Amino acid sequence: MKAFYAEEQKRHDPKTFLSSGAAKPNPEKPERIGRLLAGALSAGCTIERPRNHGLGPVAAVHTPEYLDFLEHIFERWQRIEGASEEVIPNIHPIARNGSYPASAVGQAGYHMADTACPISGETWQSALWSAWSAVEAAEAVMAGAPVAYALCRPPGHHAFADVAGGFCFINNSAVAAQVLRRTASRVAILDVDLHHGNGTQGIFYARPDVLTVSLHADPVRFYPFFWGHADERGEGPGLGYNFNLPLPRKSADAAFLEALEVAFQRIRAFSPEALVVALGLDAFEGDPFGGLSVTTPGFSRIGEAIAKLGLPTVIVQEGGYLCDELGDNLTAFLTGFGGKAR
Repeated sequence: MKAFYAEEQKRHDPKTFLSSGAAKPNPEKPERIGRLLAGALSAGCTIERPRNHGLGPVAAVHTPEYLDFLEHIFERWQRIEGASEEVIPNIHPIARNGSYPASAVGQAGYHMADTACPISGETWQSALWSAWSAVEAAEAVMAGAPVAYALCRPPGHHAFADVAGGFCFINNSAVAAQVLRRTASRVAILDVDLHHGNGTQGIFYARPDVLTVSLHADPVRFYPFFWGHADERGEGPGLGYNFNLPLPRKSADAAFLEALEVAFQRIRAFSPEALVVALGLDAFEGDPFGGLSVTTPGFSRIGEAIAKLGLPTVIVQEGGYLCDELGDNLTAFLTGFGGKAR
């Protein structure tokens, strides 16, 4: 299996985030990359560097206003006397259909959903190379590879078309799906991260050409709280093309695999020509976020089950945080999918 990753993705190194109002060390650390790379290599992957694909694939799913913000906000932030070291919002609009603020502080609140996505001087380039890894994996699948893995870091599935959030800036899974749409008339995105892929849902919510399916911890008492509920089905032309499967906290392998079969039924009914798997390894029983209880062997069974769909597949890395088993969990998923055989 080909895997794609660029060293520039390490440069983004966020320091803190707020959890229940308290500043804590940010868990989305560059160290994740080393463990994920080791896991991919153990699964038999060959690691390749993506090309610079420019802004085109990213601009296909994000607004120009938002991309301009991401590229320039850190430089502007430095001109604010007494500002924080990283760009962190302190105000958010209760509605986003009015005027657009001119100030850096106002724009940070407008374009950042929470305090878990601080922007430093390295964030923009790291996020771009992360997205380009997803582009490269999608193009490999379009060229005939049955599956390709994109080691995307920073992750992406909480990023909306014009909003960052939850450690995410550019929605890599959405970018990959849009690239696949060049040759596939219908693409499905299956998100198996611990947290609901709210940004991915938002980007495609009114579209019938991309089916979005997400398995995740029930958001009634878990991040992202305001999205990911079972009654969110899409809108307009996209009504019926979004499918959420919230799981009770601490659900383990059996419950996850049972829900996965329900997801497969919906995906088969959509009859996609290609699949994007938003792979979160934070559903693991030992992950620091502790929301679900999937085991390492469980990830192997999840990978094996998804592979049986028989679709050209782009696997995009989302969550999965620092624990001793992080690399092992990736190895389990990729080998379960058939990594060594492919």
